[in-house]
Amino acid sequence: MVHVLIERNIAADMLATYEENARQALHRTHIAPGFIAGDVFADVNAPNHRFVLCQWRSPQDWDRWYHSNERQELMNLIAPVLQEPEKVTILDH
Repeated sequence: MVHVLIERNIAADMLATYEENARQALHRTHIAPGFIAGDVFADVNAPNHRFVLCQWRSPQDWDRWYHSNERQELMNLIAPVLQEPEKVTILDH
């Protein structure tokens, strides 16, 4: 099992749009093969700074999702409201 931490900084005045699109993305991720669980966190000192922490059965399952057409379609909605590209960190313990 691996954990994936995704860090996103949302552009000013785009939080509502981001939240709507991110909800869709998380919902669609739930049915991806190998997805175990996921949660979203907001930085208490910077509300436009968000983190997604998800668990995947294997690095291969995450990689398959990360490079899928479905995720790319979702990122086409999310990326325009970000101040910078998302940062992805794959964690293992």
